[in-house]
Amino acid sequence: MDTLTHTLMGGTLVGLATIDPTFDALSVGFVTVAVGASLIPDIDTVMKMKNNAVYITHHRGITHSLPFTFLIWPLLITLLGGLIFDLPFMNTYLWVQLAVFLHVFVDIFNSYGTQALRPLNHTWIQLGVINTIDVPIIVMHALFFILWFFGFNPVTLFIILYVTLFVYYTARFIMQRYLEKKVEQQLPEEYIKRVFCLPTIHFFEWRVVVVAQNSYYVGRSFRGNIIFYDRFNIEEKMPDALYNSIREDLNFKAFTFFSSIYRYETKNISEHMIEVRYIDLRYLKEGHYPFVCILNVDKYTNEIIHSYTGWVFTENKLQQKLMNN
Repeated sequence: MDTLTHTLMGGTLVGLATIDPTFDALSVGFVTVAVGASLIPDIDTVMKMKNNAVYITHHRGITHSLPFTFLIWPLLITLLGGLIFDLPFMNTYLWVQLAVFLHVFVDIFNSYGTQALRPLNHTWIQLGVINTIDVPIIVMHALFFILWFFGFNPVTLFIILYVTLFVYYTARFIMQRYLEKKVEQQLPEEYIKRVFCLPTIHFFEWRVVVVAQNSYYVGRSFRGNIIFYDRFNIEEKMPDALYNSIREDLNFKAFTFFSSIYRYETKNISEHMIEVRYIDLRYLKEGHYPFVCILNVDKYTNEIIHSYTGWVFTENKLQQKLMNN
C-alpha cells in the first residue's frame, strides 16, 4: 500500500492500544513507535537512490520477509522504544509485532505484492485485488479518526473498521473472480491459460490481461464490461545468441524477476545496433505500457551498449533515461 495508508493503519493501532493499561497509548513515544513500525518495512525505498534495477529487485523483498516481519523489525523498534521513550518491553513488542505484520499482510493484496515467505520461498505473492492507492480504504481510515476526534470509542471504531475492511476485501475478490469468468465467456474460442484482473484507483475499473494459447489480450473492465484494446501474438523463442547476451544484464534480470506477464519485441535502430524491448502487459494506460526493460545490443558482437528498466510514460523520456543509464 502507499505510505499514507500504512501511516493511517498505524494510527488505528494506537486507538486499539488504548485498552492496554501498561502505558499511555496516546503518548508521543508510543504513537511514534506504532506509526514507525507500520512504516519500517518500506525503508528499502532508499535503494531507489542507487538505481531502478536494485530497487525493483529488492523493494518489498527481504524487508518484508519472515525474519524481518516476525523478529528483526519488532525487536529493533521495541528496543529503541524502550531506550528512547522508556516503554515496557513485552507489551510494546506485541503491538509493534502487530503493526509490522499488518503492513506486510496488506501489501500482498495489490499487484506489486511482496516476498513475504522469503527465505522459504522467493516467489512474489501478488493477489491483485486492491490498488496500491485505494481511495475507499483511505476514506474509511479518515472516518475512523474523525469519529474518534468527536468522542467515539477508538476500540469500538477499530473493530467496526476492520470488519468493514474484511467485507470490502471479500467484495473485491468476488469482483475479480466475476471478471475472470466473464473473460472466459467473452473469448469462448480461445484456450485460456491464465487471466490477470488487476485493480485501478477507480473502484469499478480493472486492468485485464489474458494469456491464451497463441495470443495475449490486453484491456480494461468498466463496471463489469470488458474491452480489449490490444492483441499480440505470443513471440517465438528468442535466438539463443541474443538471449544469452542479455540474460545476465542487471536491468533485464530485475524486470523479469518482478514482472508477472510480459512480451518482447526487437527492431533495428541503426546499421550496427538492435533494440530489445520487454514490456509488462499489466499496466496499459492511455495506449502506453509504462513499465519496460530496454536493451540496445550490438548486432554483430551481441554486446549490450545501453540498458534500462523502470517506469517511463513517454518515448522521448525513455530514450533519455536509456542513454543516461
